[in-house]
Amino acid sequence: MHNAQAVEQISRKYHSLRPEMDERMRRQWAAAEAREWGWGGVTALAAATGLSRTTITAGLEDLDLPEPVRQIEAMRVRRPGGGRRPLVENDPDLLAALEALIEPATRGDPDSPLRWTCKSTRNLAEQLTRQRHPISPRTVAGLLKQAGYSLQANRKTREGTSHPDRNAQFRYLNDRVRQFLQRGQPAISVDTKKKELLGDFKNNGREWHRQGQAPAVRVHDFQDKTLGKAIPYGVYDMLNNQGWVSVGIDHDTAQFAANSIRRWWRQMGHERFPHARELLITADGGGSNGFRCRLWKRCLQELADELQLPLRVCHFPPGTSKWNKIEHRLFSFITQNWRGRPLLSRQTVVSLIASTTTRTGLIVKAALDTARYDTAIKVTDRELAQVRLRPHPFHGDWNYTILPHR
Repeated sequence: MHNAQAVEQISRKYHSLRPEMDERMRRQWAAAEAREWGWGGVTALAAATGLSRTTITAGLEDLDLPEPVRQIEAMRVRRPGGGRRPLVENDPDLLAALEALIEPATRGDPDSPLRWTCKSTRNLAEQLTRQRHPISPRTVAGLLKQAGYSLQANRKTREGTSHPDRNAQFRYLNDRVRQFLQRGQPAISVDTKKKELLGDFKNNGREWHRQGQAPAVRVHDFQDKTLGKAIPYGVYDMLNNQGWVSVGIDHDTAQFAANSIRRWWRQMGHERFPHARELLITADGGGSNGFRCRLWKRCLQELADELQLPLRVCHFPPGTSKWNKIEHRLFSFITQNWRGRPLLSRQTVVSLIASTTTRTGLIVKAALDTARYDTAIKVTDRELAQVRLRPHPFHGDWNYTILPHR
C-alpha cells in the first residue's frame, strides 16, 4: 500500500478509537502500530495521529516494560485535563510577541530585534526568552505551524520597474511572429546561454550511478586555463521546432552572435526555407545582440548583404529576457540533458547539446566555433550611417529592418 494511503487509513482507525482510549492507551496503541510499520513508523504515526514523536517513543518504552510493571503503570493514568498547561495559556502575550518578530512589517523597522538576522526557530526562541517569554525552539516551531506559518524560500517573481510600453511591445512582437509563421517565412529566437566552465566541475542535477560511484569533481570552481569555458549561442526556429547552437571558446560579442545566425542559415535555415524572402529575428534587449549595440547592427548588415534578405529585428523590452522563446523551448531542455554531468571538454558540450530531444520532436544541431572575437571594436558614426536601417513606426529603437545593399 502506498505510504500516504496507509497513513490515511491509520488516521481513520485512530480517530474512531480515540474516544474509547485514555492517554496511556493512545500512546501504546500508536507505538504498537509504529512497531508494525517498521522503519519510519514513528514519523508516520505522528503524522496520522497528531501525537508527538516523544509521546510515541514513550509508548514504545511502555511496551518493552515487564508485564508486572505494566500492570502497575496501568493504574497510574493521569486524570483528563491533567498535566502542564500549554505555554499560550500560562503566557497570554506569547503569540503576540512571536508574531511581532516575524511579521513582514518589522522588516523595514531598524529597531526590530531580528532585523538583520535569520528568523530561525533558535533565534526566535532566544529573542522571546530575552523578552521574558521563555520557550524552546521546538515549541516555537509548533506555534508557528499552528498559526499557519511554514518555511519559505525567496522566489524570483519581481522583474523590477517595467517599461510603460512593455505590453504593447509584446503584442507587436507576437503579431510579427504570427505573420511570419502564417506565411511560412523564417522566424528565429536568439540568445546566449549561460557560460559554462570546462573540466571536472560540479554541474547541478543528479543522474543514476551505482551506489558510491558518482563522478568526483573539484571543490572550487576556478576556471581551468587550459580548457577554458564554453559559450553556447543558440538559434531557435519557431516554425520547425529546431535549434542550432554555436559553442564559442573566446568572447560573447556581436560578431559571434551574427556568425552563429550565419552558421544556422548555412547548416539548417537555407534547407528549411528555400523560398525565404525575409528573416525575422527576436532577441533580448541587451547583451551581444542588444538594441543599443552598434556592432550588432553592422554585423547584421553584413549578414543581410550575404543572404540578400531583409532582416526584421524585434527586441524584447528591458528586463523580460525570460520570455524569449529560446529560453524555454531550447535552453531549458539542454540544461536538463546535461544535468549532473561534468562538462569535461568542448566535445562533451557539443555532443550533449546535439543529443537533446523532446517528446514534441525538438531537433538540435551544434558545432564548435573556434574563432577569436575582438572585444575592442568600435563602430563610428560614419560606419553606422552605412547600415541600411529602417526603424519601424512603433518603437523604432526596439523594432527595425536592415535591408541588404543591392
